[in-house]
Amino acid sequence: MARMLISLFLGIYALLGGGIAAAEPSHAIAMHGEPALPADFAHFPYANPEAPKGGAINYAWPGTFDSINPFIVQGSGARGSLDLVFGNNVFETLMMRSADEPFSLYPLLAKSIKTDDERTFVEFTLDERAKFSDGKPVTPEDVIFTFNLLAEKGFPRYGVTAGKVEKVEQVGTNGVRFTFKRPDRELPLILALFPVLPKHAIDAETFDKSTLRPMVGSGPYRLETVKAGDSLTFRKNPDYWAKDIPSKRGFDNYDTITLTYFREENAMFEAFKKGLVDVFLDENSGRWASQYDFPAVTRGDIIKETIKTRLPSGMLGIVLNTRQPVFEDAALRAALIDLFDFEWANRTLFSGSYTRTRSFFDNSDLSSANRPASENERALLAPFPDAVTPEILANGWTPPISDGSGLDRAFMRAGFEKLKKAGYVLKDGRLLAPDGKPVAFEIMLKSNENQQVAVAYQQTLAKLGIEVSIRSVDAAQFLQRQINYDFDAMFFNYTASLSPGVEQLNRWGSSSKEKPGTFNYAGVADPAVDAMIEALINARTREDFVDAVRAYDRVLLSGAYIVPLYFKPEQWIAHWKRIERPDVVPLQGAQFPTWWHAVN
Repeated sequence: MARMLISLFLGIYALLGGGIAAAEPSHAIAMHGEPALPADFAHFPYANPEAPKGGAINYAWPGTFDSINPFIVQGSGARGSLDLVFGNNVFETLMMRSADEPFSLYPLLAKSIKTDDERTFVEFTLDERAKFSDGKPVTPEDVIFTFNLLAEKGFPRYGVTAGKVEKVEQVGTNGVRFTFKRPDRELPLILALFPVLPKHAIDAETFDKSTLRPMVGSGPYRLETVKAGDSLTFRKNPDYWAKDIPSKRGFDNYDTITLTYFREENAMFEAFKKGLVDVFLDENSGRWASQYDFPAVTRGDIIKETIKTRLPSGMLGIVLNTRQPVFEDAALRAALIDLFDFEWANRTLFSGSYTRTRSFFDNSDLSSANRPASENERALLAPFPDAVTPEILANGWTPPISDGSGLDRAFMRAGFEKLKKAGYVLKDGRLLAPDGKPVAFEIMLKSNENQQVAVAYQQTLAKLGIEVSIRSVDAAQFLQRQINYDFDAMFFNYTASLSPGVEQLNRWGSSSKEKPGTFNYAGVADPAVDAMIEALINARTREDFVDAVRAYDRVLLSGAYIVPLYFKPEQWIAHWKRIERPDVVPLQGAQFPTWWHAVN
């Protein structure tokens, strides 16, 4: 009996975090649930391990650069060294993210990861084979040096992450352990995506200064040539340490990578047409619809592909600042949302290329669109009975649909009826609020961005007596007014991932409403929003996480804080046929580092 009681006590103690059951190292980690790939996986499913090696790739990007340090505030850092689009060619992180899962990481510089159930710490064991391009090994000392350097002199986001860490220390010969100030579900993954720089090759004193001198990294390429403001050329390191590990099989297939900057996007497109650029990632709906009739396309030398992704749409829209008296009434905000004529704008301005956004996480399983709330969602929302409208609870948000003519009387009448129901009246050609004041507001634009859409919306609302003025300001003034919430309405794009987390507090949490410089441009302070953010941050299983995000989505949509506009659920990519790609497209869309130059 005594032995049974002792065993029972020890089991309960371990479950409560007493430390009896030690955490075990793992090859991978997922934000929620378990990683999809086993410890003995051969390669990522979207990479072709038999891809031909060799040849060159020529990329292009709009703009310019005056620094090749991608970690600091000073200067305009060049792309390509540590890059979501073109790959981590020079610098590497402790672990590598799978593009085919919401948020899972696999071995790279670190061969294993260890954390506890509460995630109060994370420990990485470095791969003994890992080395920098100058042949020196990657050590725990390099990891600790980089962490401290970036916390002090890197982008502010590194300092924010470092502020959550109580201490960092070497463990054994090849391990590094980060102990957190408080449990954090996401922090082990964020730290796993920290780059590692060589202590022996970095001047810490001048690290925060712009430079054009190539830096030493552990990645598959060395930065060979820098033409200031114009181009960079990366050459394959023949001694790259990780070329045969599973996470990198089928990646890094070119001998050289050249990235050329163009001041004008039209000039970049012309260079692509001439064959000076191999791949063109197009973001212009008009060009994609009508400007690919040149000879190289008709001959079949250029392949034009629409690649579907399963990434959340995010929310591009017109933010309504509830700090302003005109937008205090949620009923008015909801009516203004219904009066955006997407069908006309899409047909007339965008060649029918876009899809109406119905959710902050549209195009993904996190979206509430066309989904009734689950029992778990309803339980989360139960303490806030008025936070979600019955319609959105039943099936998500369904936007009104016009006939696309710009003259749809039924569409306008439905919007007007919603205003009348809320106490608004049309008198002498002006819409008056219940207090008798005219409904009028200003849309602030940065230079002329989104001007066509703003004018179209202005003209629609004018038909119902709503006075909308449009003010274009320069980038500096726009930023200052944005930081201080000195605007009525403005365009903004809230990007989204498959793993929303603590960043949502800075976007919609009550604590961010009064702080200058947050992303809470709408001025939201709603206990239901706060509770849903808390639920998604603390979710353990993927199922609980998805339910929490959908409930959160419903609360934000019901609050009518932003006029949803549009998105494209695909990538528009044109490339010369000499460049080929794997057959499998992952969850997050095309992955250029897995493409290759065809063998002639």
